Amino acid sequence: MNIKKLFKYTPPSIYNFTIKHQTVIDNEFQDNEKNEDKKIHSSINQNLNYIENLYSISINSDIKIRQFSLTIDNKNYNSFICYIDGMVDSNLISDFVLKPLMIKHDNSIFLNNNKLNYEKKIENENLSNYIYNNLVPENNVSIETSFSKLILGINSGNCALFVDKINTGFNIDVKGFKQRNINTPNNEMIIKGPQEAFVENIRTNTSQLRRIINNENLIIENIEIGKINRTICALCYMKNITNTSLVNEARYRLNKLSIDTLLSSGQLEQLIQDSPEHGIPELLSTERPDKCAKALMQGRIVILINGNPYAIIAPAVLIDFLSSPEDENKKPLFANFLRFIRIIAMFITLLLPGLYIAITSFHQELLPTELLFSILVARESVPFPIILELLIMELSFELIREGGLRVPSAIGATLGIVGALILGEAAVNANIVSPILIIVVAITGLASFAIPDFSFEFHLRIYRFAFTFLGFTAGFLGIGLGLLVYMCLITNIKSFGIPYTSPLSSSVSPKGHGFLMLPYWRQEYREGYVAPKKIKSQDKISMKWRK
Repeated sequence: MNIKKLFKYTPPSIYNFTIKHQTVIDNEFQDNEKNEDKKIHSSINQNLNYIENLYSISINSDIKIRQFSLTIDNKNYNSFICYIDGMVDSNLISDFVLKPLMIKHDNSIFLNNNKLNYEKKIENENLSNYIYNNLVPENNVSIETSFSKLILGINSGNCALFVDKINTGFNIDVKGFKQRNINTPNNEMIIKGPQEAFVENIRTNTSQLRRIINNENLIIENIEIGKINRTICALCYMKNITNTSLVNEARYRLNKLSIDTLLSSGQLEQLIQDSPEHGIPELLSTERPDKCAKALMQGRIVILINGNPYAIIAPAVLIDFLSSPEDENKKPLFANFLRFIRIIAMFITLLLPGLYIAITSFHQELLPTELLFSILVARESVPFPIILELLIMELSFELIREGGLRVPSAIGATLGIVGALILGEAAVNANIVSPILIIVVAITGLASFAIPDFSFEFHLRIYRFAFTFLGFTAGFLGIGLGLLVYMCLITNIKSFGIPYTSPLSSSVSPKGHGFLMLPYWRQEYREGYVAPKKIKSQDKISMKWRK
């Protein structure tokens, strides 16, 4: 009995953890959001209590509050600053905020030698103006009367200053958080062209646009999106070129987003595009400032999101997804040749597996006799039907592609070689798939890599499976009906009111160079389908030196 007790373990108690469901009342959160519009009080204690409760100072480790005394003309005013540690530059706060404020100041100029009106002047707007004009030597300071702007400034890396006896606060720019340096683009490589890409900081991105477009008509509007996490978005356009209706529509859509948070450009694309349910991209996403600058000069709009290195270009048409910024740096003959290659790649990516199944299952008479015999001999020992054989290879290729993206870059190339060579050869030797099918899948995959835009390429890869099933069930008839539905879908889509198939179906203006790229000296007009204010981009004879 003692031995049994020695080896038997009986837990003293059973600990069960369950999450209790709480009833969340939206009105309570709405009231908290409205409190951020609360006016700043003239009592420093009330302002301090409000900030401490709002940021949960007792448990928040990175929220710092520094209290001190501001002395003006031998009169002390209790004050405090609030900032987030790690997002500010400590040297800026010490040298340009605390040091000027904590030094005693002889305020004879401020008092205008009128001691009788001292109390009336110093306790209201005059003290606020004096601090703003004389005591805070920072280049970016704003006076606020409500907490909303100050809280937004603190959350973005600013410092908020509160002084007793005045009902205003000071939003001081002292940002100092670490950020990524400007580097070369990762997903839009260009051989002959600028080698700069956007970063996560929105002000760095807007400065890149300003450096490229040296014109005062470039407008950059800030719009806040999100109720909880208020993300700053920059709406960029050329005031003298972009159509006013397009700007108003973009501003309206951005201001009418009722969401809690916005973290990426991909989320914003889904929220502002006209038809998100089809899965067809309607907005361009790019990490290249030069591509955005070209779009702005054409009369389009560019949207930048703080914290995201990708910009959104609107509107976008079908041709834009088959074009590359590299085309502008090539001769028109080379660029047009590559565009035709991309069109062929688009149809191969979309239709080749479906055509292969349709021909081998329904329309064998289209194949030469020798090729037909070769296909039959290759498939003689394969135990699976052709649709299952194709799906196995397509899914394997997608797994290899996704695995190559997720593994560390040092072994990504090795994974691709192993998947493409070893697994493919093993599948053929094991009579799981036929060699001709591996060629079809490989050509389809290579064609998909030739599509410049990732979103458009992904949409073609998804729709490819639909055409594969149509070709398996009804041959050319099924593929033809699928193409009819697909073309109807494409022609019915609009991007910010502009037909997706423009300029082929442009209803605004026939001017512009269309799909084929003209020599730069012949690009006299901007794209007419965006209806720019200034349709002409250069003189009819631009090379006047040849006269």
